[in-house]
Amino acid sequence: MRDSTLRRSPIEPSPLPDFCSLPVLFALLVIGALTATVVWLAADNGRGWRGYCVCMLFVDWLMLVIGVLLCKLRPWLQRLPGHLPYIGAWLLIMLLATFASMLAHWLNESLMLELMHIDTAAFVRNSMLIAALLSAAVLRYFYVLAQWQTRLEAVARAQVDALQARIRPHFLFNSMNTVAALIRLDPDAAERTIEDLSELFRAALGQHDTRDGTLGEELALIERYLAIEQLRLGERLHVRRELDTLPAAFSLPRLLLQPLVENAVRHGIQPLRQGGEVILRGYREGRSLIIEIDNPLPSIPGERGHGHGLDNVRQRVAYRYGPRAQVQAGPSHDRFIVRLQLPEEA
Repeated sequence: MRDSTLRRSPIEPSPLPDFCSLPVLFALLVIGALTATVVWLAADNGRGWRGYCVCMLFVDWLMLVIGVLLCKLRPWLQRLPGHLPYIGAWLLIMLLATFASMLAHWLNESLMLELMHIDTAAFVRNSMLIAALLSAAVLRYFYVLAQWQTRLEAVARAQVDALQARIRPHFLFNSMNTVAALIRLDPDAAERTIEDLSELFRAALGQHDTRDGTLGEELALIERYLAIEQLRLGERLHVRRELDTLPAAFSLPRLLLQPLVENAVRHGIQPLRQGGEVILRGYREGRSLIIEIDNPLPSIPGERGHGHGLDNVRQRVAYRYGPRAQVQAGPSHDRFIVRLQLPEEA
């Protein structure tokens, strides 16, 4: 199982940054501007403000050309093994810097700008040295940043996998207890329930990958669980569904909502002799989806849980959707409501 997981989640040894992204292009332009400023501030440069403006224009133009070229060639460079993508990017930068330096010196002489007072060979050599050192430092920074992000994602994924592994045995044991109770009450219903459980386990426990499911799949899983509990609790369990406006294709971690519905049934309906109603509510609020699980709050609570299921959901939501997501839970009048706010563009 470990080997199959590793095959499904390959980690690039040397991923190049996305040179097409605005932050990377902006970083290149800023680095070019700082380099031109440092050169201009050097003692006895003799160029003045006019030379500084021309140098700034030339360097930023060169950085922009480098960024666009690396953006277009990145898919090809990424096919190279090991650290060769970075070496290839460094060689391309050196080639462009050499050509641009020769072009700049030729334009200076042709237009008689008198911005350079050294011959072509010396100017190109100095430009190449600056480009070599600067590009090596920048690419090294991007490499270290990519490795740090890869390790951070691996740690976060391991934590999410651990949380996912905790919820699955909990779900399995509670479901088997439901079957055991049904065997005593109605053997035929127990047989049908076992068939439903086989489908339920295939959907919930048979997933060996760590990719998200969808909201539609999670709601289907909840319906199977509620069908089983309906057989056990009978008329004591009523479910109201207000979920028509939710997008079924919304990406959702597997077994995120089912434990909350299970808690609503076991701690909100089961202790009540007359039963009660569980409300599943969902709607859009701005750029977020709001999902609520609403259950009665018994005046005399039954067996209290340890809160692990709710804490598990909070942590998984935080890892998956970031700080804009929220999980709120608490009593409201005679009801207990769990409210999830999930950003749609996460």
